[in-house]
Amino acid sequence: MKTFFKWIKRILIGLFLLSVVVTVIYKWVPVPATELMLKRYLVNGSSIEKEWVPIDKIANSMQLAVVSSEDQNFLTHHGFDFEAIQKVLEQEDVSKMRGASTISQQTAKNVFLWDGRNFVRKGFEAYFTCLIEWIWGKQRIMEVYLNVIEFGDGIYGVEAAAHHYFGKSASNLSKEEAATLAALLPNPREYGKNINGRYIQKRKIWILRQMRNLGGTLTFP
Repeated sequence: MKTFFKWIKRILIGLFLLSVVVTVIYKWVPVPATELMLKRYLVNGSSIEKEWVPIDKIANSMQLAVVSSEDQNFLTHHGFDFEAIQKVLEQEDVSKMRGASTISQQTAKNVFLWDGRNFVRKGFEAYFTCLIEWIWGKQRIMEVYLNVIEFGDGIYGVEAAAHHYFGKSASNLSKEEAATLAALLPNPREYGKNINGRYIQKRKIWILRQMRNLGGTLTFP
């Protein structure tokens, strides 16, 4: 038993060191693929439209749009929005749990973990969220998030989305176009089928209003 626990300890230390090394690598190196991309491709046969772009090639309005729609306290929290979590718990509606998931948590899940909902995965999500907040910082988290997030069936990252829906680069997105893409995120595979639909247009207007309320631009500390 002593030898068994010794090996368990070594394995845990090895996994910890590996997670840190991979996180450090991804601070500088583009993420080549995510579990969700591979699953969609292998299981569903979906194509993959994806092109990595640095954050200075992504319109500031796009960065502000996802903050406005997904995580308005992104620049001030340390990975977890406890105020949003408290509101969800008070509502006692599990279906609204996504509303308490920050951009940092979504990025950690997309890059390092598998799709699904259980306490084990949530535990790993919390660990990797703390790790990327510590090692990457907010600007890199935003850069990775906008390059791996799903914007439609087989469409990953804002550059591919900008070309697919508007025929232009992510650097040239208008505020309205950025808000439209951000409006897709709750259910991109469904909403991406009709970006001019009533729900998307209504949500776009709400996001544009939030963008104005947040000052009209996003500035990293």
